[in-house]
Amino acid sequence: MGRRIDYYDDPQAPSANSLVPAVNIVVENDRGEILMIRRTDNDNWALPGGAIDLGESVTQAAIRETKEETGIDVEITGLLGIYSDPKHVIHYTSNDEVRQEFSIVLKAVPVGGKLLLSAESAEVLWIDPSTASGLRMHNSMRARLQDAFSEKSPPIIS
Repeated sequence: MGRRIDYYDDPQAPSANSLVPAVNIVVENDRGEILMIRRTDNDNWALPGGAIDLGESVTQAAIRETKEETGIDVEITGLLGIYSDPKHVIHYTSNDEVRQEFSIVLKAVPVGGKLLLSAESAEVLWIDPSTASGLRMHNSMRARLQDAFSEKSPPIIS
């Protein structure tokens, strides 16, 4: 399995060679905790998410990715924002793909399932948002979390 390497505004970063629409999901339970995974490809903490497949909607992709990575079924409740900063590129070493960031971030609530690990998630936890800030994660993911719990009015477009 290859690695995922995130670069931001890094002159040493490889040039992007693809643009793939993706989705991340901020799932908040009734205790105010958020669902997070520790990724297997870079050991960083992240919101569930992934690429939108041909033939599926953004909502369908969000529901599928959350279930695949965490075991939790969700109901989509809204749009947090769209993140498309060309300074953020993601290098997948397995096939040398370098994606320019393009992530639609949705909000959701859990409606079933139980926490499960997957090939993409080494850990799956419900985390208090104030604790999440101390976890190892890429700054792009940290920005999504800050936006989710800030006083800004969604949607955020960056």
